Amino acid sequence: MILAQPVLMRHWVQDALVAIPRILCGYALTASFGSDKFGMPWSPGDRNLDLFEVVYWFPQDVAEFGGIFALYPVFFAWMGAFSEAVGGIFLALEVQSRIAAFLILCTMLVAIFFQKGGQGLWATLPALGFLWVSMYTLALGSGRFGLDHFLFKYFN
Repeated sequence: MILAQPVLMRHWVQDALVAIPRILCGYALTASFGSDKFGMPWSPGDRNLDLFEVVYWFPQDVAEFGGIFALYPVFFAWMGAFSEAVGGIFLALEVQSRIAAFLILCTMLVAIFFQKGGQGLWATLPALGFLWVSMYTLALGSGRFGLDHFLFKYFN
């Protein structure tokens, strides 16, 4: 299977029901969660972030996870913030959905087990929601309503 090839459901309504949470989660990731940590054109002005710049406190937060995160905190902070901000755009537009879903899945696993793990279920709930959406997106791809579907149809 080609990485960008979507799995189409039997009826368009099924594709729509799968696309709605994916689009909403992608929007939430990029508009709120990612842009608070990563410089995007819509990042809050009080953050004073340049384009693709990570907020100053995030590498320190990542370093506290220990292990390999302590060795390369800037890299992992950048990758995590990138996967939320840019991966969220890709998820919302449903382009290269599986790649974006994989990056988001990895980031959410780190958030669940390293960042929010000891804070209880309510603290991990947003990351769990994004994890679930990224899991089915990894399996199904963009579906009928994504740019992946149109690009795949056009080039094949």
